[in-house]
Amino acid sequence: MTTRVLFVCTGNSARSQMAEYILRALGGDDLEVFSAGTDPRPVHPLTIRVLQEIHIDAGDAVSKGIDQFIGKDFDYIITVCDRTRDQCASFPGHHTPIHWGFDDPSAVEGDEENQLKAFRRVRGEIITRIRNWIAVANK
Repeated sequence: MTTRVLFVCTGNSARSQMAEYILRALGGDDLEVFSAGTDPRPVHPLTIRVLQEIHIDAGDAVSKGIDQFIGKDFDYIITVCDRTRDQCASFPGHHTPIHWGFDDPSAVEGDEENQLKAFRRVRGEIITRIRNWIAVANK
């Protein structure tokens, strides 16, 4: 049986995209993974870059709105930013809601190196959270 997961964030430009591609890479064939935003913005170029650094190709990543997923069944809806947690509380259908709050790396200002540090840190936090979730979910 396939488990369907939807990651939701505000812009679907960084955190939810990273989570989608990382879970696809680590989760195995029994998962269908998607991401969406409540206010979608273009995928941040550093999102693609930090995923490439760990050999995950996200070159086809496209920002999607949450509206296109209404009426579709999910086993888990995982919000990855605090702003969307309340907005997704009323998402229709039967699913297990999970909230993992991560800082928004795209909000970090400064030079590219400073921004890259933020993206890499959040990427690491997402990997840790996903690995722990997979270990528990597979028991």
